[in-house]
Amino acid sequence: MDGLQAGRGAQARARRCSILGFAGMGLASCSGGVLDPLGPVGEGDAKILIDATVIMLAIVIPTILLAFWMAWRYRASNPRAEYLPYWSYSGRIEAVVWSIPILTIMFIGGLIWTGSTKLDPFRPLPSEKPPLEVQVVSLDWKWLFIYPQQGIATINQLVVPAGTPVRFSITSASVFNVFFVPRLGSMIYAMPGMVSQLHLQADQPARLWGISAHFSGDGFSDMQFEVRSLPEADFTAWAAGVRGAGPVLDQSAYASLTHQTQRVPPSTFGAVDPHLFHAVASQAIPPGPGPQPETPEHAGREVSAGGKD
Repeated sequence: MDGLQAGRGAQARARRCSILGFAGMGLASCSGGVLDPLGPVGEGDAKILIDATVIMLAIVIPTILLAFWMAWRYRASNPRAEYLPYWSYSGRIEAVVWSIPILTIMFIGGLIWTGSTKLDPFRPLPSEKPPLEVQVVSLDWKWLFIYPQQGIATINQLVVPAGTPVRFSITSASVFNVFFVPRLGSMIYAMPGMVSQLHLQADQPARLWGISAHFSGDGFSDMQFEVRSLPEADFTAWAAGVRGAGPVLDQSAYASLTHQTQRVPPSTFGAVDPHLFHAVASQAIPPGPGPQPETPEHAGREVSAGGKD
């Protein structure tokens, strides 16, 4: 059964690559991106992208073919081409010219309406398992992940159990940012003083990567994090190993995280102040200083509060 599912998954990926390759989008590979989804939200996003592309080809392909046909048909050396110097209106042409865009807009509008309802980031994913709670804080230039149910936290490392929905509560300690794991789908803004919700799920164990998708200063390009989807038993063991094994993430330790740092390696905290995320989101803890002009001191600074994983 697993082999059959893997085969079907490979065929689905091959179809996605061939369709978008035919569309001429210039994608060199589908591996590891939005067209190689690992969960239900990513699958829905990829389907919308492919369906919208195919619908728009109803305009693009006929237009390209018609341009070549007209250039050949009405070339100067073709005496059989009909010349109508006083022609001004054709009801048939007007019907075709207007009906195709109208139908395209109707199809794409219906597709987006359905997808927006089904993939609403605030909508919980259907599952018999209760979701894992993860609180996300966007910092300069790193990501803080707090696991309130496990009482632990990580820097630039997101670990989730495969097959279990994850409910993300996302905020920013500084400027606007965007949380995005391409293979899981649905990027969403991290905004200071606000909490965004996002529900994702990884169907299988895998190593993924996440990024910031909104420019936020000098360290933006290195604001990435590793994502590990583990079997449920392995995730439980990982969380138990982290708990109590590293420093405590309290307001004092958090204050050191608010300073801008670049290329921060993954690290962990063995305990977390349970009220920290609410204090950050409500700005009871003042926002971070935000991106500053880089100095030699800033360039060499790294987070030292967390323990290495």
